[in-house]
Amino acid sequence: MNNFTLETLLNVFLKTHVIKDYCPNGMQVEGTSNVKKIVTGVTACQELIDEAISHTADAILVHHGYFWRGEPEPLKGMKFRRIKALIENNINLYAYHLPLDVHPEVGNNTQLAALLEIDIKGSMEDGNPQSVAIWGEMSKPMSVTAFTAHIQQRLHRMPLYIDGRIFNDIKRVGWSSGGGQGFIDLAASKGLHAFISGEVSERTTFSAREQGIHYFGAGHHATERYGVKALGEWLSSNHGIDVTFIDIDNPV
Repeated sequence: MNNFTLETLLNVFLKTHVIKDYCPNGMQVEGTSNVKKIVTGVTACQELIDEAISHTADAILVHHGYFWRGEPEPLKGMKFRRIKALIENNINLYAYHLPLDVHPEVGNNTQLAALLEIDIKGSMEDGNPQSVAIWGEMSKPMSVTAFTAHIQQRLHRMPLYIDGRIFNDIKRVGWSSGGGQGFIDLAASKGLHAFISGEVSERTTFSAREQGIHYFGAGHHATERYGVKALGEWLSSNHGIDVTFIDIDNPV
């Protein structure tokens, strides 16, 4: 497939035109015009690039790419080495941030819900169908201990847990993958029993304790591992492209 045709295909599927973001979504580095083999991963780190080179990939597709708003602009150091490796090996880099968080089919939040067996009920932000925070319900209430073990078993990572001190069982759950811990206050205002995100801030502890909502910090990487994997599988199934997902370990 032509590299720009692939970009258009992904842009249309992920509806990038309706989502405001703080990084460019789509092709970030141009490579070979003919894309036959793609490596997918969460972040375009050097290790993933090296894996793509070893797999003789024509493109890399990630959730976390480059050129974030406010980052230093000069191409030097780590940033230079990464981009130099892409250009020297003629590898295209495609990155999709918020469009991949919120997509109803392959998005990080949707994939996380499926993995944790949460029935999605809707957006946590009234009137915002593109919200990066959504909520749902477990089929039956689970104790805090059981819910913690459930997350650990499904994400292969022990979550950081903050006791909300009010609800003994968990049924109504809100979540926002990655760095979505700021939505805990909205989750509490909605009367949810628990909130899941990837990261934790200092104030998250007190928001959980004082508003009576259990918080689970399940890892930024761990909660966003499955969206880009699902997107790659969609490309493979629907468009016949050779796609390989490579999970670069990240404990955060």
